Formats: sequence, C-alpha cells, structure tokens
Amino acid sequence: MNATEKTIVIIPTYNEKENIEKMIEKVFSLAYPFHLLIIDDGSPDGTASIVKKLQEKYIDKLFLIERTGKLGLGTAYITGFRWALEQNYDYIMEMDCDFSHNPDDLIRLLDACRIDGADMSIGSRYVKGGDIKNWPFSRKLISYGGSVYVRLITWIGIKDTTAGFVCYKRKVIDSIDFNKIGYVGYGFQIEVKFAAYKLGFKLKEVPILFVDRIEGVSKMSKGIIKEAIVGVVAMQWNSFFNDYKKRA
Repeated sequence: MNATEKTIVIIPTYNEKENIEKMIEKVFSLAYPFHLLIIDDGSPDGTASIVKKLQEKYIDKLFLIERTGKLGLGTAYITGFRWALEQNYDYIMEMDCDFSHNPDDLIRLLDACRIDGADMSIGSRYVKGGDIKNWPFSRKLISYGGSVYVRLITWIGIKDTTAGFVCYKRKVIDSIDFNKIGYVGYGFQIEVKFAAYKLGFKLKEVPILFVDRIEGVSKMSKGIIKEAIVGVVAMQWNSFFNDYKKRA
C-alpha cells in the first residue's frame, strides 16, 4: 500500500440507527485504513447524533455531512464526490449502510482498482461467483431482467448496472460532469456507470453476495424502479449528442 494514498467510503443514510454504529465500527476494524463520510438526509431517528458521538472516537477518520430532508440518493453521492475531490482522496467508494453490502468486500473492490488496473470496480450480484440472499424469486427476476434491459439499450458490458457498491479512481469522478447526470434515485447508479463507460474508463465487476437488509426499512419503491428503467432510452439517446465529460 502506498503510504500517501487515501480512500474514502461514502455512505448515505436515512433512518439507519439500527445499523450505523455497527457499520462504522466494522469498517474501521478492517486491515486497510479507510476513512468514512456519512451523508445523512435529516434522519428523524437520530442517525446523525450517533455518528457525531463516534466522531469523538474516530477523529480525522469519520466525517459527517447533514442535509435537510430526503434529497435523493444521487444528490447525496454527488455531494460526497465533490467533498472527496476537495479533500484529495485517491479512491472514492460507495456502499449502503444496511449490511446488504458486506464491508469485508471493500478491500476486494479497492484492490481491483489499486492492483488489477480497473478505473471503476463494481460489486456485482450477476457475474460468476455473485449471488443474492433473502430476496424472493420475483424480485430477483425483476432486478436481473432490468439489468439485461439496460445492457441491451446502452450496450454497456456490465451485468449489474444498478449496483451501489462501487470503487472509483479519483480521475473517474474528476472527469464526469455531474451536472449532466439526470437521475437522483437508483437510476443514478446506472447513469454514472454509463458515463464512465462512455468516457472510456475501464470497468471491472467483482462478485459479491448481496444480502437483503435485516434491520431497518427498505428504501426501494416502484417509483425508483420506474426511474431506473424508463429513463434508460432517453439517457442513451441524449448521449449521441452530448457527452459526460467535465469541461475546464
């Protein structure tokens, strides 16, 4: 490991008091010195207060941005990305707080970029070795079918296009004009991968076991699924006329 490199893990939260302390403690127990940025959208259950208390223990490693109200998953990540660039992080990662993403896999995703040469690594449920636990067959079918649909429309060679467990090299985040990203829900995950693909970056899928949340309430809704699927055609069409590259 390069002693000067820095890696931040961004975790958006809304009402995650059952999970947030366990997640923070787990990430900081790993063999790699990750930093954490929690972006809380005004959780009424006191999630942010738990983070603030833990900041006393993890000085200069645990950071918190509090926002007012539910402003969308995509805007949370964009806020985190911009903060991470300002703080000169070399690798920027994203994951959920509910343990559907196993924190132990953070190092595998990071190594895909640090060692294996990927510009963006994706924790994938749908490549060989990946799987889903605690989902009914109907939900698996909808999710997998949606990913197939996205690949057909966009021609992107990624099997898990809606995955939210990702590692980026700094240059990927620094190259994308996020003002051109049109989606704020789960469609955001598709569009950022699409933007990285269109800009010529190397994307690599890393197999993971996705485990549906045990504690707390799922944020998935029919509206989120509709946004992620219906807007894909428009996203591809618009890309023929405008790219995602940030201009100087």
